Amino acid sequence: MVNVASRVRPGIDRIDPYQPGLTDDELKHRFGLTRVIKLNANENALGPSPLALEAIRRELETLHHYPDGSSELLREAIAAFHGVSKDMVLVGNGSDDLIKLVSETFLDPGDEVVVPKPSFSQYGFGAAIMRATVVPAPLRPDFSYDVEAVLERVGPRTKLVYLCTPNNPTGTILTRRELDWLLERLPQDVLVVLDLAYNDYSEHPERVVEDERLLADGRIIALHTFSKLYGLAGLRVGYGLAHSDVWSFVNRVREPFNVNRVAQRAAVAALADEEHRRRSRAHAAASRAFYARALADLGVSAPPTEANFVLAKTGDAKGTVAALMARGVMVRAGFGLPEHVRITFGTEEENAACIEAIAAFLGRR
Repeated sequence: MVNVASRVRPGIDRIDPYQPGLTDDELKHRFGLTRVIKLNANENALGPSPLALEAIRRELETLHHYPDGSSELLREAIAAFHGVSKDMVLVGNGSDDLIKLVSETFLDPGDEVVVPKPSFSQYGFGAAIMRATVVPAPLRPDFSYDVEAVLERVGPRTKLVYLCTPNNPTGTILTRRELDWLLERLPQDVLVVLDLAYNDYSEHPERVVEDERLLADGRIIALHTFSKLYGLAGLRVGYGLAHSDVWSFVNRVREPFNVNRVAQRAAVAALADEEHRRRSRAHAAASRAFYARALADLGVSAPPTEANFVLAKTGDAKGTVAALMARGVMVRAGFGLPEHVRITFGTEEENAACIEAIAAFLGRR
């Protein structure tokens, strides 16, 4: 029998594949449930943009055609939306695709990638496939960013610094003042990847927002997704904004048809759907206030969140997940936080059911 392991590129055996949360179908089967409340994947409780759904229906009859290999129409729409040139936009099969592409373009074995801890696991995955080393930069005890700790971990082998804001799973933000402080001190050859997947939900006046000055910095890569606010997670489409020189090299490792034609057209339509964007933000704001009150009433602490989820300290993450699963409520544990669970904002009814289940687990109702 062929020894497959002996033929695998060094380092691949040390990569832990991404583990998505249980699906609602799996949970129904396991517990014999007829209904499941899915609050474990940071999806938009309001569903996809109605304009995107119309675009999808129109596009179905053209599925025998290949997509535009460079996502030209979508890049034009994104460029107009952000007020940048089209050559500053790269579209990917979700922002995960862009994280991997950036890693493949810029990392060599032995390079270092500074990553907040805790934060999104895919930053580490991108480093691992290129045999680079992840250097964690811990958040403060209240889960706020410590930019001094980030800077301290930057060394001569550092190629990338990831900053997720609002951060997943904490919901806390990096302020523009903190980012400017860091950029003034970082070496000019270190790329800073801002993951803004949840920034559309934030209402914080000091949050990072791309402007002409920030995007003029050739070290900045800003990632966005249509999976969250726009409700298109199932189509897998994201994009990045950066200096055109950055994308000129990333494009050399990008697959030519990395975003399907339905996703491209749906994303163009979703970007124009201001009403869906407004309703989604309003829903997140209302849910944010609800969980702040409800968790406080239960004596459960949670850092102030600017995303569409909240990180709740129940004291026993695994126990909470198991107890809520049995009641048909799916939340997420992990992230190296044994006492916390991440709860995605659902509908009003779903949010109330989640709090009821947590109260029952804690024996407070």
